[in-house]
Amino acid sequence: METDSRQPSTSDAGVFPGFEDIKKLIEKFQLPSVDIDALIDWQRRDMEALTEANRQATEGLKALVERRNEILRETLAEWQAAVKDATSAEAIAKRTEAAKQGVQKAMANFRELSEMEAQSRNNAWKIVQERMQENMATLQKLLQPK
Repeated sequence: METDSRQPSTSDAGVFPGFEDIKKLIEKFQLPSVDIDALIDWQRRDMEALTEANRQATEGLKALVERRNEILRETLAEWQAAVKDATSAEAIAKRTEAAKQGVQKAMANFRELSEMEAQSRNNAWKIVQERMQENMATLQKLLQPK
């Protein structure tokens, strides 16, 4: 994740409303040796990281739901075809083989969905972890005596 070293501007207020108001409030207290712009930028980057993590999670869940629905459609079509042909002795043998293949396919589909869910969760968590590491580095910098 690329870090953004620019200073917060009034354009940030549109994306993250309230930052300019917070900055004005903090400036009223005039705390010595506190870099207000750095604090505001820090919080803005936190919000951006959380927004990105939520976007990643949402996209992952959307892909997961789409794939699950696709699997359900395929399975229903296969079942309809199997029921349609279920009148002869040969059809019973076909149904047995189809059931065996269906179980194998269901296991593969479950594995695929599980992997998609885990990847989505990992992508979102990675963004949060990176931001937490940046926060620790920023905090260490801010606590250094000037």
